[in-house]
Amino acid sequence: MQVKDIMTPNPVCISDGASLKDAHLLMQSRGVRHLPVVGEQDGHYKGILTHKKMISTVVSLLNKYGQGALERKERQYLVRELMDTDAQRLSDDEPLAVVVDYFIENKLGCLPVLDKEQRVLGIVTSSDFVKLCKTLLSK
Repeated sequence: MQVKDIMTPNPVCISDGASLKDAHLLMQSRGVRHLPVVGEQDGHYKGILTHKKMISTVVSLLNKYGQGALERKERQYLVRELMDTDAQRLSDDEPLAVVVDYFIENKLGCLPVLDKEQRVLGIVTSSDFVKLCKTLLSK
């Protein structure tokens, strides 16, 4: 099996010029925990923003500035300042046996799937592997 067999195609992405508030609202409204970040100008992959990073930043802002200033502060932080740019990237033909080892060794929640031009094709999450396990176990 390959990444393309379990990935979520065309995931919800966010621009690197969007604010933390935009990311917060997008994650909330679309029910996602990982946002691939794409360049505002070229649409190419730049990094990933996780729910964990977003929440830790929001809590930090809340503790530092209080509830009254939270929304204003969230609008001041840009996604490009918070995203992880070091995340491993996958191609859609990557063998799942290799990918699952990488997930386990690095305790990851997701990996972006990119084409040769660095455009986001999909995303693979730990939930995708759990769904695969369910399918395999039910056979």
